[in-house]
Amino acid sequence: QVHLVESGGGLAQAGGSLRLSCTDSGRTVSRYAGAWFRQTPGKEREFVAAITRSGDTAYADSVKGRFTISRDNAKDTLYLQMNSLKPEDTAVYYCAADARRWPTEFNRWGQGVQVTVSS
Repeated sequence: QVHLVESGGGLAQAGGSLRLSCTDSGRTVSRYAGAWFRQTPGKEREFVAAITRSGDTAYADSVKGRFTISRDNAKDTLYLQMNSLKPEDTAVYYCAADARRWPTEFNRWGQGVQVTVSS
């Protein structure tokens, strides 16, 4: 069983930066394509960014040019560097792994981490 754990969330000011990390207790993040999604109250979870095992990436238009997804297979960790944050980036961010349909459907999920951006 893969248990994905996100960290690095918190409060940032508009224009600021945060970096999210995702690891798993089974040390299997490095074996799968990975992704980040986000969700705000009353809305469906939305795709943010995804990365293949070899490093190919895909981004939602809303974050393109501001967010960067990366991975360190040696550390079994997935990252999301978020720059130029906007209040509308406020959401619970979820890590995902093991793509069922690239790049937006995944089989394994973390519990989520809150990101709040103040104006």
